[in-house]
Amino acid sequence: MFPGCNLGDTYLQQNKHNMQLLERIIRTVAPHTCLGCGVESDRLLCVACVGSLATVPSRCYRCKAVTENYHTCRSCRKLSPLAQVVVFTHHDDLPKELIHHMKYERAQSGMAEAAEMLSPLVEYLPEDALLVHVPTASSRVRLRGYDHAHLLARELVKLSGRQRDVLLARTGQAHQVGATRAQRLRQLEGAFRPLKPEMIRGSSIVLVDDVVTTGATLESAARVLKRAGAKRVDAIVFAQA
Repeated sequence: MFPGCNLGDTYLQQNKHNMQLLERIIRTVAPHTCLGCGVESDRLLCVACVGSLATVPSRCYRCKAVTENYHTCRSCRKLSPLAQVVVFTHHDDLPKELIHHMKYERAQSGMAEAAEMLSPLVEYLPEDALLVHVPTASSRVRLRGYDHAHLLARELVKLSGRQRDVLLARTGQAHQVGATRAQRLRQLEGAFRPLKPEMIRGSSIVLVDDVVTTGATLESAARVLKRAGAKRVDAIVFAQA
């Protein structure tokens, strides 16, 4: 092995590039059909179907109480390290189908579409905040060839002009689909570790992810960042289950 060369990282980068190239070729030869109405489109969701999506009102992500600017309510703030969790839509019907294609059908273009819908909501978040993706378990990244949350954050930065950094690493491999909140919390103990402590200390950080269900994953990541010295942690998420 050459000095400083990580063959695992090199393989993932090459695999990611190959799949992006394959998707571009497929989209050219056989364009997407909209997941909602079936019309031929260069998008997974056509403009009309995007306009039909139900948006999530400003509320506490934990108890669903109405709040201003998606703030966590006073009661839930006693239990959560997150000041705000901004959410675009509900995790059902078309948004759920879009996320499924993003994660399991390798339709990476869906990340750009989700970011496009999320980008107007960035204005609710602190202007000086760093956007940081919630890292996916490495076993899932190897299986897909990419980290969907990383790509979502990257696309969101392109559209919003905000700054982004990679400040968390995933250490656990727990697969949380179908798990209860208590199970998720147990699985997530020690699941994240901080990177670049000098960047974290004193910073305002916004976690980026595709779905929030119980909030356990976001809270676990936020606690790691707060312990590492972050002054504030918020989140922006495409859909809420």
